[in-house]
Amino acid sequence: MATGTEPRAGTAGARTGVHSPGRARIAARHLRTDRWWLAPAATAAGLLAFVVYSTWRAFANEHYYAAPYVSPFYSPCLAENCVPMKGGPNWEVFGSWWGLSPALLVLIFPLGFRLTCYYYRKAYYRGFWASPPACAVAEPHKKYSGETRFPLVLQNVHRYFFYAAVPVAGILTYDTVLAFRDADYAWGHMGLGTLVFLVNIVLIWAYTFSCHSCRHIVGGRLRHFSRHPVRYRLWSWAGKLNARHMQLAWASLVSVAVADFYVYLVASGAFEDPRFF
Repeated sequence: MATGTEPRAGTAGARTGVHSPGRARIAARHLRTDRWWLAPAATAAGLLAFVVYSTWRAFANEHYYAAPYVSPFYSPCLAENCVPMKGGPNWEVFGSWWGLSPALLVLIFPLGFRLTCYYYRKAYYRGFWASPPACAVAEPHKKYSGETRFPLVLQNVHRYFFYAAVPVAGILTYDTVLAFRDADYAWGHMGLGTLVFLVNIVLIWAYTFSCHSCRHIVGGRLRHFSRHPVRYRLWSWAGKLNARHMQLAWASLVSVAVADFYVYLVASGAFEDPRFF
């Protein structure tokens, strides 16, 4: 007796995926009745907004230093054309031949770290490529090769970007310490920008340590946790953070943009940094 779910005769090899022979024949693309498209659309919109903003700021090459604050997009400043930053990480590694924005020299490391991040890969695969659009919704692509071909095979360098992201986060921590100064570089002061930088660096470190690669580095390939109590404790802490990896990814993305925009407002004269003491 026919059930209406048998594959059509003579269609062997004609279709793949959910439409391949042997799969239930359902005319509808999916049976979900909720607004399943809202989540990937919101994800795409959020990522696109950050891409637009960060691109503008990276190429702007201005208003990125307002003593004692330096934008996280421009730190460390590695070009000769950097604005002098008293006490800040201003290293003229690249000579006068570099005429573009110095942010382009350092942003490649945190950008590469986030671009190859497991969560962000899932986010922009679904948001921009619809691969897949959502759970229980078939993707529109006829073929699927995963991350085995160029350029997606380069996603495997995520661990090495983690190694590069750690010293960058360390430098941003140093910038946060320098934020406890006033405009005359006297210590023992705190402003609204100091709090902005404190929140930002805490979220950046939390996101960095919640990374799947970090968790594997500190506790991976151990057969007996009892023989490695320190690494087991680190692995446990990383695991707790890893459970909030998505939330930390978004929170740190917003915080680094807010910190940069705060410096832009102060440096451009649109806003005066209020000092608490």
